[in-house]
Amino acid sequence: MFCPSCGTALDNAATFCSGCGSRTGIAAPTAMAAMPAPGYIAAAPRMDYATWGTRVLGYLIDALLVGAAMGAIYLVLGTVLTSMARVGGESLASGTCCIVLGLFPIASLVVGIYNRVYLVSLRGSSIGQGIVHVKVVDATGNLLSQGTAAVRLLAQVGMGFVPFLPVLDLLWPLWDERRQTLHDKAVGCYVINQPH
Repeated sequence: MFCPSCGTALDNAATFCSGCGSRTGIAAPTAMAAMPAPGYIAAAPRMDYATWGTRVLGYLIDALLVGAAMGAIYLVLGTVLTSMARVGGESLASGTCCIVLGLFPIASLVVGIYNRVYLVSLRGSSIGQGIVHVKVVDATGNLLSQGTAAVRLLAQVGMGFVPFLPVLDLLWPLWDERRQTLHDKAVGCYVINQPH
């Protein structure tokens, strides 16, 4: 670039001529130029997303712990109800069977609410996730509220009613850039590694 007043060769970004000192017509950078345009949303900071294998291991630990707890509950409850049925006769035994079968979904929901809603909102991880050192956070890196954690659990449970969708949900992090499952995407959360 050349100075419009005296013709001196200048750097393309020069705002004043080094020869005569006149303004070149290039605007000086301002603080406003460094600010993003209105409506611009900055990209979320990169997070250390948990690997698929780590997530599956945490899920399996949760499933084993929940299964063991429920097995113990059913063993005790079954023993008590069977003893009651022997005393009360066959009609009580058939009613006891229905009670035990009906308790399974209720107990699963209660355990799920404690492990996947209460603990996740309190500390960021279920029991299994805590063991493998991952936690569930929102887009800003904060823990989920209980309401958001509940919606996430309901989304996962709801997918269980559609054939093959739970398998797709489980496999989704394998090709997802942020390693999210579909139930993570439903509430905009991420599972990240936490320091040991």
